Amino acid sequence: MSTSASLVQTLKNELKAAGVTYAELARRLGMAESSVKRMFSRAGDLPLSRIDAICQALGLDFAELARAVADQTPLLQQLTLEQEKAVVADRHLLMVAICVMSQIPMEEIVATYDMTEAECVLCLTRLDRIGIIDLRPGNRYRLKVAKGFRWLPHGPVMDFFRREVLHDYFAGGFDGESELLTLTHGEIGRSAANSFRDRLVRVCQDFSNQHLADQKLPSEQRQPFTIVVGMRSWKMPAFKAMERKQENKDA
Repeated sequence: MSTSASLVQTLKNELKAAGVTYAELARRLGMAESSVKRMFSRAGDLPLSRIDAICQALGLDFAELARAVADQTPLLQQLTLEQEKAVVADRHLLMVAICVMSQIPMEEIVATYDMTEAECVLCLTRLDRIGIIDLRPGNRYRLKVAKGFRWLPHGPVMDFFRREVLHDYFAGGFDGESELLTLTHGEIGRSAANSFRDRLVRVCQDFSNQHLADQKLPSEQRQPFTIVVGMRSWKMPAFKAMERKQENKDA
């Protein structure tokens, strides 16, 4: 949906929520009802002055309208290669990007990591320009990425994780309280595999939702955890090397 179409749809939603009909809006604007109907049917011909007049008629602040339109914008499932390159080029920026994707407030980022408020604001501003967040007054932000967001499978960020993160993560004993490491192998049907993948995605979403719900707890009652979920058609190289050759299988 284009921005102009989203704007008109948002105004229609506001009219409905306020219980204001086209006839009533026409009366408030000093226009004919037919002109109001025609105005809402032709999104591209709605001038800014008319939008402002409609907002005044509804007692709606234009900034609130703009935020409502932004909230209707489809969220990103992935970034572009250039966006990822910009994020991973600066470690501080990457750290702040990962924090905002967990919707951690700026104040908590500054309190946790060795950076000043000004440096954090600069990172937030850059993430706004890149398109990951919509930076709002008071250094609050709205995420522009979806809950099911994924980094590019072979992009700069995942390359960084493979190179500098995975070894450290799996070097742990996974024997602490609430920790777990398990590997399960099997052969299942394709439809069942898709079903298991979807269930794993829901587990990650549940974890993210719990993270948001527990933000109200004092920091001393929260503990950082990281879930790494992977599922792929794969066989351990050491075992694969011991497989019978195809001709031997046929024999």
